[in-house]
Amino acid sequence: MVKGMTQDPFEAVVAVHHAEIHRYLVRTTSRSGEADDLSQETFVRAYRAYQALPQDANVRAWLFAIATNLCRNHFRSEKRRRQAMAVAAANASERGPAWPEGEAIANQATARLDRIVAALPLKQRLAFTLRKVHELEYEAIGESLQCSAESARAHVFQALKKIRRELHDLAVVHAEPQP
Repeated sequence: MVKGMTQDPFEAVVAVHHAEIHRYLVRTTSRSGEADDLSQETFVRAYRAYQALPQDANVRAWLFAIATNLCRNHFRSEKRRRQAMAVAAANASERGPAWPEGEAIANQATARLDRIVAALPLKQRLAFTLRKVHELEYEAIGESLQCSAESARAHVFQALKKIRRELHDLAVVHAEPQP
């Protein structure tokens, strides 16, 4: 039997277009690692939507549209991250010589939060990350987790509840008056 006849139609799409989409993303992001991630995400999203694609659709243009939208989202999140880092750096310079202690406390708090999030049940952890880190809507989270938007909302709610409970003692420490 001929190999092309047994190959999944989507595998053929990947085989034909992956290199071109990846090159486009490398040129767009100027970073090979980011291009690898965005390329993979492009084809994951394409795979999920492939069955609904009309037979006469321009697959190449469709893949470029997905890749372009992912780039836009990536650059928006990078811009927000840079702005947050700039604000943190500005606040650090205002604190003066006591800042290294504050930085150590912030690093400990971040590590603790990372451990708490990692300990969440998988669906709660994924829903929380998609909502709070990647800022996805509940409908998109539901699609990603293969559940309803309401279930996605419940997973995020339960995750936040557990995180708040675990971080409660930090709020008590900061509420105490300083000598």
